[in-house]
Amino acid sequence: MIRTQRYKYPLQLPHSLKETAARLAREDSVSLNQWIVSAVAQKIGAVETAEEFLKSRVGKAKRGDLTRLLDRAPNVPPTPVDAIKGDHVVD
Repeated sequence: MIRTQRYKYPLQLPHSLKETAARLAREDSVSLNQWIVSAVAQKIGAVETAEEFLKSRVGKAKRGDLTRLLDRAPNVPPTPVDAIKGDHVVD
């Protein structure tokens, strides 16, 4: 079994966050430390997954590509189905 090296980090949480995290850890039947490690790992995974997804979607696009595309769009009001409620159309 490979042992992961661990580091101690003095974490300062607002009281309300600490109490909520402690309650959730109890509900999950894990220590507060285990729960925080899991929460940090989940956040890292979400951020890295989103970053990879966005990088893959950008492809070879360059800054300004979307602006040039939008500049070619006609200047017309949205169709009723696309209009945002509360918007009014000015003739």
